[in-house]
Amino acid sequence: MLDNGVLTAEQLEQFVTRGFILLKGAFSREKSLAWVADECRHKGIDVDDTSTWNEPYVRVPTQHTELLSEFAPLAFQLSNALMGGEDRVFPGVRISLFAMNFFQGADKPFAAPTSASPGWHKDGWHFRHFLDSPDQGLLGIPLLTDVLPSGGATFIAAGSVGPVARFLADHPEGVLPNDFPWKSMLEEPGIEFLEATGEAGDFYLLHPYLLHAVSQNVLRRARAISNILYVLREPMQFDRADGDYSPVEAAVLHGLAVDRYDFQLKGERLKSADGGPLRV
Repeated sequence: MLDNGVLTAEQLEQFVTRGFILLKGAFSREKSLAWVADECRHKGIDVDDTSTWNEPYVRVPTQHTELLSEFAPLAFQLSNALMGGEDRVFPGVRISLFAMNFFQGADKPFAAPTSASPGWHKDGWHFRHFLDSPDQGLLGIPLLTDVLPSGGATFIAAGSVGPVARFLADHPEGVLPNDFPWKSMLEEPGIEFLEATGEAGDFYLLHPYLLHAVSQNVLRRARAISNILYVLREPMQFDRADGDYSPVEAAVLHGLAVDRYDFQLKGERLKSADGGPLRV
């Protein structure tokens, strides 16, 4: 695996074995909270006035965007390191949309995450999935407000990279976004279900194969995050002659329980032209 000199041994171990790391205080809390309030105001929403919350969950395209390299330099540096270096990643990653959870599922008691929780998925509704797909190299989740337990935190299934990797390895012809057996993969041994909680300014970096889901916000407290898609310049490689695997690639090999894997593509790479759901 690449010795990037950026990630600590503990971060590398957790990412390869559990599929995620959390960066505390990766960007300005004050700037983030002000940005969320301003963007919501443009949509007629006051984050402190529940009478303006007409929908339980809304996506807010932002009036202005922020380059990740400027908004959260540490997260930018570490995310590139996880993917094998800045030269392996398409540039210009930005924060351009807020996912606002105001009171989703608040009409029912909070249910802790399990394999039976609704909505588990692997991101990427816009492409056919292969073991080496470059279409998503990583998933970034900046917490733009405080995210408290039972308050709409993203559910994550730590340890789920392995089941996804094994399923994709068994299907070199490719898998459509809705054709993954989420529940059975989540019932494999070693999965730990967590809420991705934290404070405004914290930043989660998730392996692209880590299963996750939207959760209830029974606190009825405005929760804002973003979902950042990183795209690789080239497909992932699992049989590098020099062994310089990125941590993302190393996590796949760990999930397959092998030192290298000679993946052979047996299907056509498909991707929607507009980034919307893939229809075939």
